[in-house]
Amino acid sequence: MADSIPEGFAPHFRKSGLTDPWEPLYSRNTGEAIRIGLRAGPAHANSRGFVHGALITALADNAMGLSCGLSLTGISGLVTVGLSLDFLSTARLGQWLEIRPTVLRTGKTLSFCTATIYADETVCARANATFRALQAA
Repeated sequence: MADSIPEGFAPHFRKSGLTDPWEPLYSRNTGEAIRIGLRAGPAHANSRGFVHGALITALADNAMGLSCGLSLTGISGLVTVGLSLDFLSTARLGQWLEIRPTVLRTGKTLSFCTATIYADETVCARANATFRALQAA
């Protein structure tokens, strides 16, 4: 079914003012990463009917930061130091868009992550990010 949500995904637990207009968002904790997904609709598209690159960028940043945070303790959060994306193909209305992060390294100060972004199991983008840990007070 085109509107189905893949097994293991539930409503995304991390809400924000930026992502509220894009709801419903879904996430899945694999134990090693937080995957984020959505069924692409009109609120996600640019004027050509493709999922907007800014949405893909913001969700990749979110998924990669949350994934790095899974293995860190004693911090109050992470902030993005660097983020790059390469768009390899388009994601279109009706497709399942999914960000699949891979944590490369977490450290006391810096963490590194990459992600592959899929539209219905076809790679449409790849991302790399560096995050700085904010030490808990």
